[in-house]
Amino acid sequence: MANEVTGVYPVFDLKFNIGTKGRESTSSDMKTIADMETFTVSIDGNVEEWTPMDTEGWVRRLMTGKGFVIGLNGKRNVGDPGNDYVAGMAWKSGVDCSSMGEIEFPDGDKLEFDCIVNVTTPFGGDSVNVSALELELQSDGKPTYTPAA
Repeated sequence: MANEVTGVYPVFDLKFNIGTKGRESTSSDMKTIADMETFTVSIDGNVEEWTPMDTEGWVRRLMTGKGFVIGLNGKRNVGDPGNDYVAGMAWKSGVDCSSMGEIEFPDGDKLEFDCIVNVTTPFGGDSVNVSALELELQSDGKPTYTPAA
């Protein structure tokens, strides 16, 4: 059932999960990545442009493709299934870096997608900091966006 949500909402109301069994993940394998502090989404659109004679020099454009990247930055939390899963991806390559992600929005909408897990910082920081974990989830194919019922 959809929530009655209008207006603005805090980012922490987004529910984010990663498939801890890669592309073979089922709903029970979808886990939150504990201790993430920032969540950013960047959409990259491929736009082709051309200037036909009949537009008198005005450019025409068409969106011909899209991709997105979700950036997550936070802390390394040993023992958390989602955090352990993505931290372990730092040392893998090829299809072993393929997984699934999902985002549930406060109004009940849902985005499900295949992705590549690119761990950019598996640990580290200043000596007095809590160890970092930073990653990107890069879309791999067309996502499924399901509006709230």
